[in-house]
Amino acid sequence: MASTRVSLKSFLATARKALAAPPSQRPNPLTFVVGNESADLDSLCSALLYAYFRTHTPPHTLHVPLSNLPRADLALRSELNAVFRTTSITPQDLITLSDLPSPSDLSPESTRWLLVDHNVLTGDLAKRFSSAQIIGCIDHHDDEGVIPSSCSPRLFAKCGSCMSLVIDQAKDAWSSPSETDAELARVALAPILIDTFNLTSKNKVTDWDIKAAEFAEAKRSAAPPQVFSLSSSQPNTESPSEKLEKGEAQKEEKYDRKKYFDLLTTLKDDISHLSYRDILRKDYKRWSDGGFSLGVSTIVQGLNTCFSEIGNQKELLDALKGWAQEENLDITACMTVSRPDGVFTRELLVWALNEDAVKVTKKFVEKNSRELGLEAWNGDDKSLDLEEEKEWRRCWRQTNVAHSRKQVAPMLREAMKDVAKL
Repeated sequence: MASTRVSLKSFLATARKALAAPPSQRPNPLTFVVGNESADLDSLCSALLYAYFRTHTPPHTLHVPLSNLPRADLALRSELNAVFRTTSITPQDLITLSDLPSPSDLSPESTRWLLVDHNVLTGDLAKRFSSAQIIGCIDHHDDEGVIPSSCSPRLFAKCGSCMSLVIDQAKDAWSSPSETDAELARVALAPILIDTFNLTSKNKVTDWDIKAAEFAEAKRSAAPPQVFSLSSSQPNTESPSEKLEKGEAQKEEKYDRKKYFDLLTTLKDDISHLSYRDILRKDYKRWSDGGFSLGVSTIVQGLNTCFSEIGNQKELLDALKGWAQEENLDITACMTVSRPDGVFTRELLVWALNEDAVKVTKKFVEKNSRELGLEAWNGDDKSLDLEEEKEWRRCWRQTNVAHSRKQVAPMLREAMKDVAKL
């Protein structure tokens, strides 16, 4: 028997209505599912689908999927349009930090939180809400020891994509067929394919990812082809058949994993239309440890590509320092990920902005240079380097490409704690 699960659009509309209702008329407590503040595909899609399936699981408590970014930042994530194109929603349907009621209308005590793709509240959410309200966590990062053992779910496992863990948790709720299966599968597959490089990355792919992709693809294959709008901004006011007759829609092609991955990758990696400031905040995380503040941005193109397509070195450094000042950082860093000539490459730029922060970055290099395989960025070119008493900056080619921000940020944070003890 087919399930009566609603579309993602209807689900988000219900969640938005509950969030906007007066305190006396909304669920109390109100349960949120939120990903990390980088708000990449994995976090956004994992929060959306896990909230959806928890809501459709007895006792059917509404779970609000909260996208951990301001609404204005949705415009930076063009890959979302590709993911949502054959679903009932657009990125603008997502519920963002900008949609949260004011503190006077939503107190910490009236909320509960489920974390996906991270295990510690950070940023503005950490300032406003408490870890005491966290009731569950699904994450593929290292456990930072904040989530109580009493939480349910409490799942930590190494895998390429947090979505793989979400699908494992949602299998029972997703067992029966539904008209929503195609759109749910499309949302589920996107971060898994992106984060594992189409299930080919030896450093990331695990059995969790393979099984989750197979499960979602089976759901996708069993569903009939969809009809979708040719314009992602078109309102969904007419039936698919009416739009098809008017030439405003088309039938979806048969699902092809590689084609889907290639489309998502092309959109995700195209940052040529963005400013450096937008690029730095597009995939950004911030931490505070030992009295220091650290921010790390991930850039999906190499530095030389950025310099040729976006702006020169000075413009990047000016934007990086400006962003650090906006965020009140002691240490700012950016990591690049690219594939020049098909070779997977990482670069790392670290900038200490005060005297104590200089001690941190030098400690970081001393302890981790060999592990990360740090080499001079461009041979004898030291144009990105800076060494002063109160500022220090280095750029490297990171030859150990297995270490992403998941590993580099904890290394920097450990150095922050070490220096704080001196």
